[in-house]
Amino acid sequence: MTQKKKVYIFDFDGTLTNCDTLIEFIRFSFSPWACAVGLLLVSPLVVLMKLGLYSNSKAKQRLFSHFFKGMSLEMFNNNGEAFAECNERYIRQKAVDFIMDKAKETPRPRLIIVSASFENWVEPFARLWLGNGKGNDITVLGTRPEVNDGLLTGRFATPNCYGAEKVRRVSEVLGDRSDYFIEAFGDSRGDKELFDYADKAHFRPFE
Repeated sequence: MTQKKKVYIFDFDGTLTNCDTLIEFIRFSFSPWACAVGLLLVSPLVVLMKLGLYSNSKAKQRLFSHFFKGMSLEMFNNNGEAFAECNERYIRQKAVDFIMDKAKETPRPRLIIVSASFENWVEPFARLWLGNGKGNDITVLGTRPEVNDGLLTGRFATPNCYGAEKVRRVSEVLGDRSDYFIEAFGDSRGDKELFDYADKAHFRPFE
């Protein structure tokens, strides 16, 4: 009987990190005044989202559009690289230690980060602090911004990578689910479907 390949799938914000990196990326990219005004304007939608009266994806897109519509993709990517380079403190050391340990297993497991945050800064974090730059191959799946003529439109090119969308994106990469034994790691309601999909689930394991 062929042994199933191990796959470790990680949520990013709140699981591998100790914060919501979207908010921190906004603060990194804009002045304190611009951040305060923008967050104040969008805050009623965030409250409605927390109450279950407005969708997570719609609230996030409104927030994203307010701050990033019209920004060049080049600047967005450069900000993502710089944000990751100077913010190792956001990464949970227990998560780093776990990933480094699992990457040494034989046979080597598949490591995947699936996140509602944007690949444009999650991938640099993975490369710099979580493994890719240390010889560990980590696949990053996240939300992607829509781009037109090199500028962000304020919309998403993919569905917000949250809830069931996380499972859909992982399934695209893995193919036949029966080939794998999957362990999932998350910290919120947005990981419920991923937990249901996995063989073994870990809730807030690195806190």
